[in-house]
Amino acid sequence: MNNFFKIIAALFLGLVSTINLQAQVLDKSWSSITSMNNDAWYASAEAKTVAENVLLYQRNIGGWPKNIQIQKPLSDAQKKELQALKSSTEGCTTDNNATTQEMLFLSKIYKQQPDERYKNAFLMGLDYLLAAQYANGGWPQFYPLKKGYYTHITYNDDSMARILMVLKEIKDKTDFYSIKSSDEIVAKAKIAFDKGIDCIIKTQYKQNGVLTAWCAQHDETTLLPAKARAYELPSLSGKESAKIVLLLMSIENPSKEVITAVEAAVAWFEKVKITGLREDRVLKDGKITDKKMVADTAAPDLWARFMELDDNKPFFCDRDGVKKYSLSEIGDERRNGYSWYTNEPKEVLKAYDKWKKKLSTEIKSAPKTGMKAPKDEYNIIVAQDGSGDYGSIQEAIYNSPAFPYQRVTITVKNGIYHEKVRIPEWNTKISLIGESKEKTIITFDDYFGKINLGRNSTFLTPTVLVEGNDCKISNLTIQNTAGPVGQAVALSVEADRVVVSNCILLGNQDTLYVSGEGFKQYYKDCFIEGTVDFIFGSATAVFENCHIHAKSNAYLTAASTPESSKYGFVFMNCKLTAGEKATEVYLGRPWRINAKTVYLNCEMGKHIRKEGWDNWSKAEAEKASFYAEYNCSGPGFQPESRAAWSHQLTKTEAKEYTLDKILGGTNSKLNWYSNFK
Repeated sequence: MNNFFKIIAALFLGLVSTINLQAQVLDKSWSSITSMNNDAWYASAEAKTVAENVLLYQRNIGGWPKNIQIQKPLSDAQKKELQALKSSTEGCTTDNNATTQEMLFLSKIYKQQPDERYKNAFLMGLDYLLAAQYANGGWPQFYPLKKGYYTHITYNDDSMARILMVLKEIKDKTDFYSIKSSDEIVAKAKIAFDKGIDCIIKTQYKQNGVLTAWCAQHDETTLLPAKARAYELPSLSGKESAKIVLLLMSIENPSKEVITAVEAAVAWFEKVKITGLREDRVLKDGKITDKKMVADTAAPDLWARFMELDDNKPFFCDRDGVKKYSLSEIGDERRNGYSWYTNEPKEVLKAYDKWKKKLSTEIKSAPKTGMKAPKDEYNIIVAQDGSGDYGSIQEAIYNSPAFPYQRVTITVKNGIYHEKVRIPEWNTKISLIGESKEKTIITFDDYFGKINLGRNSTFLTPTVLVEGNDCKISNLTIQNTAGPVGQAVALSVEADRVVVSNCILLGNQDTLYVSGEGFKQYYKDCFIEGTVDFIFGSATAVFENCHIHAKSNAYLTAASTPESSKYGFVFMNCKLTAGEKATEVYLGRPWRINAKTVYLNCEMGKHIRKEGWDNWSKAEAEKASFYAEYNCSGPGFQPESRAAWSHQLTKTEAKEYTLDKILGGTNSKLNWYSNFK
């Protein structure tokens, strides 16, 4: 009997202990809860209840609002209100730890309670972080953008540093987060991380030509230090700069630019540290009622939150925005309600020596890869697993010889390469060869509205841009994944004598841009898909044995052929197909009135409109353009119903459409289109 009561007593004490533990957890702040490591609590029913709140607070766009104690119980009315706010994007932010801390919570509870909803919410949060990034690599305080200083690149309260640490864990495939991302998302995270670091390097402030540190926020266009609230003036930040440097120190095998940035910032921290000064606080009911700075030779080092850009002098402000140079000069509300001093740089100085030793070891043992020269500059291997000369395609191109005397072959191993690739004008004779067209994928997601640099933003969206003549591309998938959001180019070819063979080109509007007055290009055995005008441009281009797939009711082509060109777009032995949503598709329309497009021996699906061609509301194009067909087949070939101003070629006329006549000529290198490697 005594044993029975002992067992009951033990169970009772265990229950009381659990209740006390849970009560103690809920009494913590939301930030403290997300940062604690307590597997037992994350496995509890109470944690699951809190997780329901986390899911409710998340907006459909993937982000969360800030300054919410999410762990607090919700009434039925509050739950309904949050459900109604799901489609709203207002208030979504990364400020004050928002979004990144909710993602951390979801990772911890998913590890103990693997509910797919937690995983999906985490991945939505990750998508939100990726979508919010500016093209220059920075992040605003709110996304979608909120007017005012919120659009500035935000280092304030370590917002951008925390985002980049999330992306670093994802791209490095560590076990920090229990929720794993797809290879495509990992690749996106790597690109976003690299762009973010590049932004940090570019925004490091130069004082009289010497690199120093960073401001709490930088203008998203000029990258210069910028103002936020009235008392947060452009300045060098002793607080925010610390986390930035710790982030840079965490990078494995850092570039020389990163090393320079760290060295300069550490030197600046040493230069501006404040010695012999102590902050005294008067507390009442747990709240600060007064702060005073007191001389104390034994006080640990301090750094000012805000320092003048030209001479590092600490300053302070009330809400009137007037600089004062002593904390005692500002009113009680701002003096006591804001952090004007910090000791965070001490962590940087503490870690610096260890970082230097590690860096020295890495430099000595680093393999001959990265931005160093390949073993054979005319035969370069790109592989994401480290087995090649470079890990990215753009690195390989950067390190290819300019205007070479012989062809440079860049072989790309299977993988998803989430990067914008540019083959510049000076990198001629490049052969970009994938290991397999299905598994060697170059992908990016720029689009007109994202670029947002005026009416010509379309031409800045390509995933791959070719400007170097005599380029050959084969065995690759090139895609723009922006979706149906307007103009978004996958492949832009603005060069002469270019061959694209056995490739998959994926996109929506404006998938393939073939450009250049007098330029000639050859596309063979390719799959090309899109929606509106997805093959467009001014070059003379032959498409042979290609699969042209329409995804919506629109136009296959939009040629802008110069009047001086005899040929424009010529499709030979191609197959025209469509998705379920595409039932009324035109063969083409004139981007410019002298457009020329011809289909020979092509198989046309029933999605092709009987009139075939559209004049784009340009009556003059009916006389100036040349649209024709010859010997085509399939339900979409209805020559008797075609637009009256189009043509059906005779056998004699069709004989003018051969590769040699279209792509050859006295101004072209003989048979440049016959060798695909």
